[in-house]
Amino acid sequence: MSSNGDLSDLGSCDSFWEPGNYKRTVKRIDDGHRLCNELVTCFQERAKIEKSYAVQLSDWAKRWRGTVEKGPQYGTLEKAWHAFMQAAERLSELHLELRERLAGEDSDKVRGWQKEAFHKQMMGGFRETKDADDGFRKAQKPWVRKLKEVESTKKSYHQARKEERTAVTRETHAKADPSKSQEEVRKYTTRVERCSQEAEKAKERYEKALEELNRCNPRYMEDMEQVFDLTQEAERNRLRFFKDVLLDIHTHLDLSCRDGFKGLYRDLGQTINAANDMEDLRWWRNTHGPGMSMNWPQFEEWSPEASRSIVRKEKSSHVEDNVVTLTNIISSGGEDTPPSPTAQDSTRVKDYSSDWSDEDSPKKVLAVNGVGEVEDEEEQEKVEGVRVRALYDYTGQEADELSFKAGEELLKLGEEDEQGWCKGQLTSGQVGLYPANYVQVIPS
Repeated sequence: MSSNGDLSDLGSCDSFWEPGNYKRTVKRIDDGHRLCNELVTCFQERAKIEKSYAVQLSDWAKRWRGTVEKGPQYGTLEKAWHAFMQAAERLSELHLELRERLAGEDSDKVRGWQKEAFHKQMMGGFRETKDADDGFRKAQKPWVRKLKEVESTKKSYHQARKEERTAVTRETHAKADPSKSQEEVRKYTTRVERCSQEAEKAKERYEKALEELNRCNPRYMEDMEQVFDLTQEAERNRLRFFKDVLLDIHTHLDLSCRDGFKGLYRDLGQTINAANDMEDLRWWRNTHGPGMSMNWPQFEEWSPEASRSIVRKEKSSHVEDNVVTLTNIISSGGEDTPPSPTAQDSTRVKDYSSDWSDEDSPKKVLAVNGVGEVEDEEEQEKVEGVRVRALYDYTGQEADELSFKAGEELLKLGEEDEQGWCKGQLTSGQVGLYPANYVQVIPS
């Protein structure tokens, strides 16, 4: 055996005091470092679960909010249903906060403590592990040396007793054998005496070595316990730290103690309790039932203006009726053909209200033949306008529309309305409407 104190083969029991059995305590230091990594990994996975749950809650709330909004449910019960989606979104935020705590705050805390508690060496391993191993080895080395001596003397003593027994057996056989001479028997007897003496000497050496070992036991135990206490203190710090971390994680996981969590379900319960079937039924009655207002038909006297407004409403409701029909179109300058009425806004309707008011109607209603009343002539002459020239022929389709030939000049009396019509005056004095894109301004 080597003299460095490594006697892992000595001893038959599994006691801590046996040579080399302290290595389990040394290994516990490395296990502590590994447990830090496993603790972080464990709750990193839990953080992923929290994030996944938060995302699923948010997606669920978004999907069902749209479904409920488009569905037939109404009133206060719809609000109560929506409250579940609102609660899910708030709960999703809480679980995202929990994920941040687990993956950030708690994990960083463990890694920080691990870095302070375990110091890596350039040659591998941790300084704390090496210090503990060296301490145990140093404390055990003197005792192991004594133990080796005890084992050696024990082996010599047992061997001497074995040889003594063999010599006694041979002597007994020699005495019982008549063919053996007295001289031969005497030799066997001398052999027995010599073996007995050797056995006694071996016994004395064995007992002496054992006595010296026992004297070393108290010091050995004291030194070993001193190193062991150091490892116990380090392990105590780890256990207490782990307990604190687990308590922190418990606090983070216990959402029931969070004000936001309590308020979430409190608000949800209040919204559900606020659902009122009578109020919902009253709303339906007033919105879709007998409680709705009704413009009941009444007798109406006929008037030209009423008939005119009805005709215009019918024109605005039918696209095909809004198309202006053009006849005998002749370009004045050989230019392109005039814009097709269908290329214009098909829903364009002449805005009579912007050109004619109720006060002006009696004075400015045009006759079918295009000639205005005499009483308007003086007023029309006072109107200032812009001179424009017709690009195409146009034949009016209504009584209040002008008809003109390409190249004819007329006076523009107003700006183009939303439907593309302008108010103008012919050289004959007739006033009416015309398509704005059928004329161009005459340069001054």
